[in-house]
Amino acid sequence: MVDRPKKPSAIPVSPIAPSPQVEITSDSSRVSAKLPTGESIEILLYGATVISWKSGGKENLFLSDKTHLDGSKAVRGGIPLVFPVFGPPPSDHPTSNLSQHGFARNARWEYLGKSTSESNARPNSTGDDSVKLDFGLELSNLSEETRKAWPYSFGLVYSVTLSREGLGTSMMVRNEGQEAFSIQLLLHTYFKVKDISSVTVSDLKGCSYIDKVDSLREKTETTTDLTITSEIDRVYTVPANQLLTISEDNTKRFEIQRDNLDNVVVWNPWIKKAAGMSDFGPEDGWKHMICVEAGSVSGWQKLEPGDTYDAGQSIKAF
Repeated sequence: MVDRPKKPSAIPVSPIAPSPQVEITSDSSRVSAKLPTGESIEILLYGATVISWKSGGKENLFLSDKTHLDGSKAVRGGIPLVFPVFGPPPSDHPTSNLSQHGFARNARWEYLGKSTSESNARPNSTGDDSVKLDFGLELSNLSEETRKAWPYSFGLVYSVTLSREGLGTSMMVRNEGQEAFSIQLLLHTYFKVKDISSVTVSDLKGCSYIDKVDSLREKTETTTDLTITSEIDRVYTVPANQLLTISEDNTKRFEIQRDNLDNVVVWNPWIKKAAGMSDFGPEDGWKHMICVEAGSVSGWQKLEPGDTYDAGQSIKAF
């Protein structure tokens, strides 16, 4: 054998970077995703409801232990989707024949697929940094009763993005018909907290709000750090570029950034109202949740044929 002094060196084989795991349950009722670094989400196709978001070994969303997950009723907890109307529909509006909060949270959505991405800015990235799951809903997915109540042709694409930094939820609404319609949208996020008595919601000072606990009176927030000491149900008008912070024991727990959503609902049912909800539990569950909900609900978004409306939120957990 000839001994060559300059042998070609072997080409190193790079290890395959781990990718997010995406699974669909055998009955096709849920989709879950998990990053190589441990962050995870679970989405119920009924309502396209995010029912779990974990990061840093902690659950970030409150989910009632009495809620229905079988599609018989809207989910109490997680992130229900409110569309095309918020609250009881007004009697003089085309949504008047719909149920409270509309039909998106009660409809069966389609899972459209996933996409992943890797951050080029992360020097020591060991795999995909995020995964995006897309879900769709259109007129043909609705029950005959709902189509009669709201007969407009529409398309919704709801994207749920899990990253190391947090969770993003965004909605694209398209008018696919021949006549205009008007809609409202809300991401009804239930945040899980240790004790509501130690929670503050910051950066609402100076914002006007409708107090639904006090005969719909219009008021202005005067406190820098809002504390919750009784039932609260307020619809704030807040500039869409203004960050909101939820803290526990003076330590930042969540940070919420909104896109094209200029309302924020702050809600906690407190003792009496929680006790009157058959699907709310445990009995002291009101102590361990706070809803801070990004939406566009004080007015209406009008979409002409072919128009689209895009909006969403990004949440960081600390």
